[in-house]
Amino acid sequence: MHCKYTDLYGYLVGMDKLAAIALVILWSSGFIGAENGTAHAPAHTLLGWRYLVAVAILGAWCWYRGLRTTWAGVRRQSVLGFFSQFLYLACVFGGVGLGVPAGTAALIAAMQPLVVAGLAVRVLGEGFGVGKFVSLAVGFGGVVVVVAGDLGGEGAPWFVYLLPLAGMVSLAVGTVLERKLQTTEPIPLAMLIQACVAAGLFMTWSAALGDAAPPVTIGFWGAVAWLVVLSTFGAYGTYMFVLRRSGATRVSALLYLTPATTMVWALLMFGDPITWTAVAGTAISALALCAWRRPTRPADRTSRSSAGMHESPSPTPAGSCPRASNVDG
Repeated sequence: MHCKYTDLYGYLVGMDKLAAIALVILWSSGFIGAENGTAHAPAHTLLGWRYLVAVAILGAWCWYRGLRTTWAGVRRQSVLGFFSQFLYLACVFGGVGLGVPAGTAALIAAMQPLVVAGLAVRVLGEGFGVGKFVSLAVGFGGVVVVVAGDLGGEGAPWFVYLLPLAGMVSLAVGTVLERKLQTTEPIPLAMLIQACVAAGLFMTWSAALGDAAPPVTIGFWGAVAWLVVLSTFGAYGTYMFVLRRSGATRVSALLYLTPATTMVWALLMFGDPITWTAVAGTAISALALCAWRRPTRPADRTSRSSAGMHESPSPTPAGSCPRASNVDG
């Protein structure tokens, strides 16, 4: 029996590690897709059609799988869609469109783990020791090193920088709310509801400005396909999976590695050079993540029980998927 649960633990840990790597790579793809797409259309038009296409695909999949939800589920996911999809992307893309350098926007977005950590302690009651705060602070320092070259540019008026800041806070709020609400909707169904909210709001925005019609160019639709497949299904789907499995602060901490990973994408696709400061910052962030305390093994929990009290683990109900504790680390 002990071997059975050890094997299950090893499988789940391996799956979590693969999901974490995928999250960093796929989340970074959104910056590349944004750079490609906004060269052909305004950000709100690009995002509106991105979500319309995503709604069509997700709707067909959920219908095929027979996935249904309740009105309470629709309300929960609509709130999350507003914060985590619409408001987050509207603020970040809007700030970049008004002159905030992409590296500076990435730096501001990378402050999210600190905000999530504070909210998680207050809202979720998650345990969060001094060591974790130190790890997050060191990781943030690594991100500062990575994007330091972007901070000295001309930039935009100071108040425009409040847009990516608001976007970062919006995603942090959505992340903590997802854990607080303890959502049970399957990920494809949750993504469908959230995408419907984002599509409706972005298309309303585009229609109000008179540019809802999509450009009939290969570049635009190529960018839409990139964002739908890699950023919507890949990045956000993986984000929700890691969030539900590992907790709010841990999934946010992984975003520390996205600015440097984006530079690798830019090197491969646009030929942008990678500087030594980028390498140094990536190393600092990676060390901070390595210092993050690993999940406690089931055997370790048993060994910490009272002397003489030998408790056998309760079996997981057949057909269910074990879920990580709300307490990160």
